[in-house]
Amino acid sequence: MRSTDPTDHTPAPGTPGATAPAEAVAPLMRGITVLRRLTEAGGTSSLSALEKTTGLARSTVDRIAATLARMGYVRLDGRDAVLTPRLMELGNAYLAALRLPRLLDARADALADELDESVSLAVADRDGIRFIHQATRRRAMSLSFRIGDLLPAERTAPGPLFATEWTPGDWDRWRERRAADPRDLGFPAVPPREHPSGDEQFEEWTREAASRGWTLDDQLIEPGLVALSAPVRDREGHVACVVSVVSHTSRHTADSLRDSLLPRLGATVRAMERDLREARAAPPAAPAGLAAWTGASKQELGREFIESLARGLTVITSFGEGRADLTLTEVAQATGLARATARRALITLEHLGYVTAHGRTFALTPRVLALGFPPLSRTTLPQIAAPHLAELADRLHDSASLAVLTADEIQYTARVATSRIMSVNITVGTRLPAHPTSLGRVLLADLPPAARHLPELRALTPRTVTDPAALTKVLDDVRRSGYALVDGELEEGLRSIAVPVRDRTGRAVAAVNVAMHSTRRTLEECVGEVLPELSATAGRIEADLRVAGRFTRVPVA
Repeated sequence: MRSTDPTDHTPAPGTPGATAPAEAVAPLMRGITVLRRLTEAGGTSSLSALEKTTGLARSTVDRIAATLARMGYVRLDGRDAVLTPRLMELGNAYLAALRLPRLLDARADALADELDESVSLAVADRDGIRFIHQATRRRAMSLSFRIGDLLPAERTAPGPLFATEWTPGDWDRWRERRAADPRDLGFPAVPPREHPSGDEQFEEWTREAASRGWTLDDQLIEPGLVALSAPVRDREGHVACVVSVVSHTSRHTADSLRDSLLPRLGATVRAMERDLREARAAPPAAPAGLAAWTGASKQELGREFIESLARGLTVITSFGEGRADLTLTEVAQATGLARATARRALITLEHLGYVTAHGRTFALTPRVLALGFPPLSRTTLPQIAAPHLAELADRLHDSASLAVLTADEIQYTARVATSRIMSVNITVGTRLPAHPTSLGRVLLADLPPAARHLPELRALTPRTVTDPAALTKVLDDVRRSGYALVDGELEEGLRSIAVPVRDRTGRAVAAVNVAMHSTRRTLEECVGEVLPELSATAGRIEADLRVAGRFTRVPVA
């Protein structure tokens, strides 16, 4: 089954008339097809389903999945392939090179807070729009669009603003797509059209957008959704992105949205344009440079590792902050690939629409966000931690947990228990006092002393530390050592050891622990055997969190 996405130019294997360039890398094309189908499936698909949706042989799907798993982009869970947060580094490369999220997201977030409405930033992607930032409100009826989602231009408020800069060729391509897909079945982020409209209406909206400088979406996508949009222009006067305020008819009509919010939207746009004018050139960030690693993986895994696929995806990560436009030589230097290898990868990515060429330089396109970013952009910390906790529990044969601090309590947000006659009986959502637990002490120790919520310290066992001064000394020791080891203070016979999980800023946003009965290991064994494994697990969770949280907010619970 082929994707119905009209912008998907990935030739299906064996399709008559597929016009890939002679130098295109077929394994890279097939690998990207698998990533696209996984994205369309919401991030998880069985290998047999991928065989059907891609048209590839099962052996080919297996090899692609093994390669992507080796890269950390996919996790193989039984018969399923699951996208992992590490894959977001491809979309991050585009967003970093674009720079708009970093320069403008604080303005968008502030506007959302001020208006108590959802605010989004979108860029043009051929004849569609693709979101690059979302500041949503948590309501029963809230915006469900995700960063990376693609919408047809004619059904959105930003669309006519981008269309004011379309060339005749752009308009021809848009009409061809409309004729081929009148119900927008190729745009899974929006409901299919029930009553397709004529081209003339969108053309009129575009003329109005050019005249007014703003647009209004009065329930174009679905009943009840209204949006007001305005363009943010770069130094040359071109539309760099469009900022939209999105609401529901239970809160605003389209007219009241315009009348009450247009002045404030205009002020934000002017501030954003000032930010773009005053932005300094960013110093080049270090690219991934995985070429040597791919060679080593090929030697280790042999035929099961498709080196040309791994190297082609590595080319995408050569772009980034301060590296928006690269020559072939710069791509080769950044990745460590031979020029001929980098050239073939770039030719393939350009054919597929992920790279565009301007003279001697290349740049990523918004379409890179279609490689897993939409489903992964809503990933939570418990979801990130879960597979790592499972691996840890499997290695140590003891329960592993993730928890966050809420005032003077901890709340378990992820947990993997082991099957033992005598085990720790705790479930996700359980709350416990923070002071007598290893998880709580790690999190309390990360706070300044004045910010620690320490009410009356109850003795839960004869071992529980209840003296405030003694507990303060314990927390100071935890802060210095980087871990907490608690023996029988929450419950007699219960022993646990915990370490923090830190975000990109270095703040401990959660903690992970291993808990066991005191007969399982001595205190020395907990430090000598469990702590290294626990610290390594926390490091892997933090690595995923850094990738996932670079341009999105990752909920910790």
